Amino acid sequence: MESSTDTTASTVGLDPAIDTLPASFRWGVATSAYQIEGAHEEDGRGPSIWDTYCRTPGMVHNGDNGDVACDHYHRMPEDVALIGSLGVDTYRFSVAWPRVQPGGKGPVNAPGMAFYDRLVDELLAKGIDPWVTLYHWDLPQELEDAGGWPVRDTAYRFADYSMLVFDALSDRVRNWTTLNEPWCSAMLGYYEGRQAPGRQDFGAAIHAVHHLLLGHGLATQRMREAAGEPMEFGITLNMSHASPATDSAADHDAARRADGLSRRIYLDPLVRGEYPADVVADLSARGVEIPVEPGDLEIIKQPIDVLGVNYYSSSKFSGVDEAGNTEDADGVPVCREVRYGRPVTAMDWEIVPEGFTNLLVQIGEDYPGVPMVITENGAAFDDEADESGFVRDDDRTAYLDSHIAAVAKARTAGADVRGYFAWSLMDNFEWSYGYDKRFGLVHVDYDTQVRTLKSSALWYRDTIRRVRGS
Repeated sequence: MESSTDTTASTVGLDPAIDTLPASFRWGVATSAYQIEGAHEEDGRGPSIWDTYCRTPGMVHNGDNGDVACDHYHRMPEDVALIGSLGVDTYRFSVAWPRVQPGGKGPVNAPGMAFYDRLVDELLAKGIDPWVTLYHWDLPQELEDAGGWPVRDTAYRFADYSMLVFDALSDRVRNWTTLNEPWCSAMLGYYEGRQAPGRQDFGAAIHAVHHLLLGHGLATQRMREAAGEPMEFGITLNMSHASPATDSAADHDAARRADGLSRRIYLDPLVRGEYPADVVADLSARGVEIPVEPGDLEIIKQPIDVLGVNYYSSSKFSGVDEAGNTEDADGVPVCREVRYGRPVTAMDWEIVPEGFTNLLVQIGEDYPGVPMVITENGAAFDDEADESGFVRDDDRTAYLDSHIAAVAKARTAGADVRGYFAWSLMDNFEWSYGYDKRFGLVHVDYDTQVRTLKSSALWYRDTIRRVRGS
């Protein structure tokens, strides 16, 4: 059950910039399948790379996994009612590929698909728009065994899977996001090894980048062709604003390289149909080529109806390490992250709201005509619940206040941002951090599964009401 009282809303003030947001601005909350659903072996669901990764010793804090998570699979109606109590108009959720198509190929798994069918109906009955993300990192393990995202065939398998979901839900769903944060899938999953599947191969990661984008293009192309009425198709990228630590040439070049591998390597092919020449040259110097085949870039460059932007922090960069070197032991140019010296969240991420404004304005200037929606923004803090489960999280409320204001300021400066979704609806399985980090507007007692609105949730609800004038 959910519990809260209006008298416990946060006392953090509202930044006046937020009042400039239009009444038509879209408001939402976001989650992802593996982080909340649980029911990892029910109704024919197959294993994903995260099921495997969580069972690899030492990869996830405390050996945690998503087997139960928030038990959303069994508590979905209750959770939709909770979403409705926040006054949002949109719920962004992801579909679990191994639940819908357990081995990553073949026909739809009807019982698994039926869950999302019920979820969409439940949302619409509450007046909440469903915003579907087709892939939030849970690749079927069988496809990883066959090579995963570094292998071209995975892009085609993703397009086939996407059509299974589209065919089932497109009579009611209007907003479709193909991929969530392909940078994380590629770089953290295949290069740094800090997320599933835990590989450490830079070349494989760059191949994964291209095949993720190809999968986006193939799926978008097929869904748009099959759409019987107007729909919005897009992709969600996690980005930050990269700036040089000093005015030196080395630091400017480090910021360029950081921005190239985290932002432009995705947006340039998506919007312009080409990879950035400087990024291609940097990769070539490291002996890595992007595996582009004839026609790929035309497929990737599908019209983007909405670009999802996920933002958490920003960094400065230096081209010199702390010992004064400009190259690492492998001869790769140094790209060292330098702190602003700001307060941090429980993730040790600095709180840099002006970086959010700068990023959104930069995207608008670099890629004009691409509408944006903030599909994730939020913060983890060391919440302390009282005996009733209530959390007075003024730190989270202050974070939300400053970052929603940053979006409003970006709009005033010309960025075409049309909505904001808070991450996350509720505390959940936070990937390699297990259950140690809490991002939720709603507190979850993992022993009892009781949900309780935090003071930040009440502040968010009241902010939405105020902006709408309701």
